[in-house]
Amino acid sequence: MSTPPYVDLPASARRVTLPTAHGGLAGLRTDPAGDAVGTVLLVPGWTGSKEDFIAVLEPLAALGWSTVAYDQRGQYESPGPDDEAAYSLARLAGDLIEVAAGLGDDPVHVVGHSFGGLVAREAVLTTGGAGFASLTLLCSGPGTLPQRHHDGMGALCSALPAVPLGIVYDVKEAADREGGWVPPSDAVADFMRRRFVSNNAYGLRAKTGILLDTPDRTDELAALARDGFPVAVAYGPGDDAWTLEEQDAVAAAVGTAPVVIPGTGHSPAAERPQLAAETLDSLLRGFAARRAG
Repeated sequence: MSTPPYVDLPASARRVTLPTAHGGLAGLRTDPAGDAVGTVLLVPGWTGSKEDFIAVLEPLAALGWSTVAYDQRGQYESPGPDDEAAYSLARLAGDLIEVAAGLGDDPVHVVGHSFGGLVAREAVLTTGGAGFASLTLLCSGPGTLPQRHHDGMGALCSALPAVPLGIVYDVKEAADREGGWVPPSDAVADFMRRRFVSNNAYGLRAKTGILLDTPDRTDELAALARDGFPVAVAYGPGDDAWTLEEQDAVAAAVGTAPVVIPGTGHSPAAERPQLAAETLDSLLRGFAARRAG
């Protein structure tokens, strides 16, 4: 999971509630001082939240972008029902489509991180790209996670919802710390635990299942890209979720080269936020120029 460098809300950011038919989703929003170049919608991953992007909000605003990040249903501050069926990829994508439509008349650039990339891809394929200006897959893959992740995630699926999330997190944190993970502050450490245990256990089980068996839809995305819909693939060279080769293959299929964000792993927006913001700015301005031309 991503570890944000801090959790204090930036001065220019504000909390928002994003309406959907399912209910309100918790979000963060920043806007530039002048007219916005466009709107960026940031979709967090598996056990993440809007705070995964907290450090890129002000840099993106400074570069001219209105930016919204949100908790998906069942994540952190967005409630969800005790029903695994409510967390299908189609329903999560439906939330995203509604959120994007509620941000104004202009299409939004959607950036999906990790599991959020699968949700964002589903939304774009469902709409045929309508309502979206572009799709950026950030450290996200073509489908099921590589086999090396399956034992641990399968064990989590088996444990939920019977085992309390607090116990799951304590076991995970101990293993992470043994592996060298050090939170940047006590405030972030407290947040990481609070966020994890705030997940809906049924939702977390369903999302874990998606990562273990979701189909590869790269061919469909490639067809949309050939029709002119802009798609980007970006990752850190140290990404340890999907392999870089898998992500490179997605980039090749959609007719582009992967964008590598130096000095980062699976969470560029948290690890090098200024560089991540500048990378997104360059990508999205390039997309806008291409569409205008």
